Amino acid sequence: MKKFIYWVPALVWMGIIFYSSSTPYEEQNVKPLLGNWFDLSGLIPLFEGVSFTYHHSEISVENLGIAGFIEFFIRKGAHVTVFLVLTVLIYYALRKTTRQTYQWSISIAWLATLVYAISDELHQGITPNRTPYYGDVFLDGIGGLIAIVLISIGYYFRHRN
Repeated sequence: MKKFIYWVPALVWMGIIFYSSSTPYEEQNVKPLLGNWFDLSGLIPLFEGVSFTYHHSEISVENLGIAGFIEFFIRKGAHVTVFLVLTVLIYYALRKTTRQTYQWSISIAWLATLVYAISDELHQGITPNRTPYYGDVFLDGIGGLIAIVLISIGYYFRHRN
């Protein structure tokens, strides 16, 4: 039972992710905040030539406005960051509660993160005004890989001779 305490941060973080995925897009929209609190007009010349497609939608300043364009990157950056943190928390819990090797722990932490990312997207499929998209799972996995790189750098410096 004492070891369970090491899993609490990861479980709480998963709960936060679940809650966030349960919230309709309109309640998470930060465009009004960006537009009302910041003068983003100076960024328009920097990004007005940028255009690409993500999940069947054109992502461009012309299509979304500068606030919507910036919000897109904030939201996708959140995917990477949130799942980076989840990977670190799962890795930490595994290292504290098992006697497995570093390689096993890091692999299971990343795989568990991917499984949770997939389940998160499936959950969004039943949430009003949200849609699941495999591209978001890819971003979540990238966040997990960044965590692995950071953990590996720390591991290397702690265990080098």
